[in-house]
Amino acid sequence: MINSIFNKNVISIFAIWLVTISGLIGIYLGHLDWFISKTPMNLILGISLLYWNFPPKNGLQSWSIWLIVYLIGMTVELIGVNTGLLFGKYHYGGNLGIKIVGVPLLIGINWVVLTFLTANISKRYIQNRWLAILTGTILMVGLDFFIEPIAPIFDFWHWDLGYAPLRNFIDWFVVSFILQMIVINDLPEKSDSFPIHHLASQFVFFVFFYFYFKH
Repeated sequence: MINSIFNKNVISIFAIWLVTISGLIGIYLGHLDWFISKTPMNLILGISLLYWNFPPKNGLQSWSIWLIVYLIGMTVELIGVNTGLLFGKYHYGGNLGIKIVGVPLLIGINWVVLTFLTANISKRYIQNRWLAILTGTILMVGLDFFIEPIAPIFDFWHWDLGYAPLRNFIDWFVVSFILQMIVINDLPEKSDSFPIHHLASQFVFFVFFYFYFKH
């Protein structure tokens, strides 16, 4: 019983939902600035729990894949922010931490977390490699759909148009598909339920505020 309570999967699920529910309640009660300013801590918690539950299994090869996903995520954001050639014309706000050439260093971590979470979930339920890659991609783009209208309110990023253009979602799909292909063969054959809870917590958070602020 004690071992099950202190199992890292259980601890991780508890931690991620505690942070999510606290944020939901706190922002709903009017403390948006305080909770959203803690977003960098949440991103660091997310990558830490991901590593704790699914440490790179193949040594240097796996570490290189994590690094490649991070660098691709940062690169596409740097291109997007500074040229508008990817995603559209946008700029980052002040709630995602330290920036380099206009892009928060933590946004690359967000790409890593989302890629590995969605890939783990897809591989867990889908045996066909390409269908799993497609499903993981759709999950990433689906989450982004709900994040985009909320991002300016939370001062994550802002679009010159005032809203996310269609090309944002097209480019998100292409980049996500490439990242899914990169990580699909470096995932555990079996995984605990933490990825499902982590991704679900993000959907719950952003879907709730998508409809909350929409009205």
